[in-house]
Amino acid sequence: MLVAYPAWDALANYIDARRTGGLGRNKSQLLNFAVSIVATVAVAIALGHSMNAVLSVYGVWAVVSGLFQLLTAVRRWKTNGAQWAMILSGAQSALAGLFFVRMAGGTEAIGIANVAPYAAFGAFYFLVSAVWLSVSDVLRKSPRVAS
Repeated sequence: MLVAYPAWDALANYIDARRTGGLGRNKSQLLNFAVSIVATVAVAIALGHSMNAVLSVYGVWAVVSGLFQLLTAVRRWKTNGAQWAMILSGAQSALAGLFFVRMAGGTEAIGIANVAPYAAFGAFYFLVSAVWLSVSDVLRKSPRVAS
C-alpha cells in the first residue's frame, strides 16, 4: 500500500489530465504526476531503511501532492464548478503530510496503521469526486424539459 498509493495518485493525475486537455495544459497535474512517480520510487527505497524514513518520504509527498491538488481544484472551480471534494482532499493531504513528517521524527513505533486512515480518506474523496463529476456531467448533457 505504501508504494501503491503514490503510484495510483500518479496514474489518476495522468488519466484526469489527459481527459481535460493533457499534462501540458494542466501544469499542477503534471507536477503532481512527477512528484508522485518520484515518491513511489523514494518510498520503495525508504522501505529498506526504516518506517521513519518511509513516513518522512510519504509525508513530504502528501504535503506537495495535496498542494498541487488544491491548485488544480481552484483552477477548475472557474470552469467546472464545485470542486469541494478535491479541495477537501488536497487540504487533508497537505495537513496529514505535515503530521506524518512530525511523527517520523518522533520516538513512537510507526507502522502501516499510521497511514491506513489517510489512504481510506483519499479513496473516499476520490469516489465522491468521481460520482459528483459523473452526475454533474450527465445532468449538464441531459436535455432540459420545458414545463
